[in-house]
Amino acid sequence: MPFTAVVLAGGTAARLGGADKASVERQGRTLLVWALDAVAEADEVVVVGDPVPTGRPVTFVREDPPYGGPVAALLTGRDALSDARGQVVVLACDMPYVTAATTARLRAAAAGRDGAALVGPDGRRQLALVLDVGRLDAVRPTPEDQHGLALHRLLAPLDLVEVPAEGEEHRDVDTWADVRDLG
Repeated sequence: MPFTAVVLAGGTAARLGGADKASVERQGRTLLVWALDAVAEADEVVVVGDPVPTGRPVTFVREDPPYGGPVAALLTGRDALSDARGQVVVLACDMPYVTAATTARLRAAAAGRDGAALVGPDGRRQLALVLDVGRLDAVRPTPEDQHGLALHRLLAPLDLVEVPAEGEEHRDVDTWADVRDLG
């Protein structure tokens, strides 16, 4: 089944003092590069964030107005896809332990469902998802209602299977302590 990807890389990073998370490095590679590697098999990738050079073709877009939250970013990214059929992988750029194998597991688990969500050991859904584009479109709020909307509210009507994280896949980078602890 074809799939596309939307990488969310344009948040405010408030707990990092507004630092650009996408450019934070782990093992000499930016968090954005790690995210792009995790969706390397996608037919098309849209990055919602400020444009930076990448080693592969991607489309950069920004939600309008900027910093509208993950729902506004996700839907802006979805709208920028030139061929949005099948599944869309949604990944926050601050999850450097998500790999192509994680993406493959999520995609396989989503078969016959509206999608799949990576779940951490604490039971919380992470911003590593696979969604059926048609079902996403069916629950889409109006443009006026998407800014500031909580992601769990957007996803509530969808039949998502929860996929337990393996190893450190669930870890994200939100604070300077998280940056320090990157392996």
